[in-house]
Amino acid sequence: MSGEPRFLVVDGYKKAGREELAAGGACPAGELYRRMLSRCALGCTVDIVYPADPGTVLPTGVELAAYDGLAWTGSSLCVHKRDDPNVIPQIELAKAAFDHKVPSFGSCWAAQIGVVAAGGRCAENPRGREMGIARKISLTPEGRAHPLYFGKESVFDAFISHEDEVTHLPPGAVNLAGNRFTGVQAVAITHNGGTMWAVQYHPEYNLHELARLTFCRIDKLVKLGFFANREAALDYVNKLETLYENPERNDLAWLLGVDADVVNEDVRCVEVRNWIEQLVIPLMRR
Repeated sequence: MSGEPRFLVVDGYKKAGREELAAGGACPAGELYRRMLSRCALGCTVDIVYPADPGTVLPTGVELAAYDGLAWTGSSLCVHKRDDPNVIPQIELAKAAFDHKVPSFGSCWAAQIGVVAAGGRCAENPRGREMGIARKISLTPEGRAHPLYFGKESVFDAFISHEDEVTHLPPGAVNLAGNRFTGVQAVAITHNGGTMWAVQYHPEYNLHELARLTFCRIDKLVKLGFFANREAALDYVNKLETLYENPERNDLAWLLGVDADVVNEDVRCVEVRNWIEQLVIPLMRR
């Protein structure tokens, strides 16, 4: 193969979930991924598919193999509900990607889908929802040596929003990172000759997108105790938006406890660029 990479983005949300995000001012997950990939691989081609939409015909065989990489977004679905008709096609697509050796990467949902497709298990996190900023994600010894993390600090923070977690890794999977809240924050999976590198967090987010996601989930987050009341939640949303628009506001960065790990896109997207440069492009050149 030659030329720029061709990616297929798998937007894991149902249509209702995408509409809920749009109503709150959030960018659709698939479009967020398109933008991120386009910045990390200039000149690339990005298509988006919505496997949870009724009637969607997913690529298989030669169609799937025509892509240089699959990129999976987050989702509001639960992969451990394996009989959910919205989940089944996504597991099958991940299996097909492994079988046809199309390298995959993704956020949150991706790690869970990839693990289950390869024979592992996920479940609800007994500690509840991890939301906002995942603190002190630490690379395992395997993670420090893995090409997904070339140039990344050994301990870092990242944008996050999830309730489920990987509980059992399948054969051929390696835990690359974790923190006290979620033991598997990144995983490398080799299955049937195919490869997926996936993270539980969201490098595609920025402060604005976290603000909009928080706004969309505001009542749930108040109920879960993240905020004392709706007014406190709205104040948090406003602070995120203000810092996004005014990155020189060190007072807000200090108050929110954020630094280059999440604010600097070059730092935040190291893993995405590494996937492209260390896995996708070398396979294209074969």
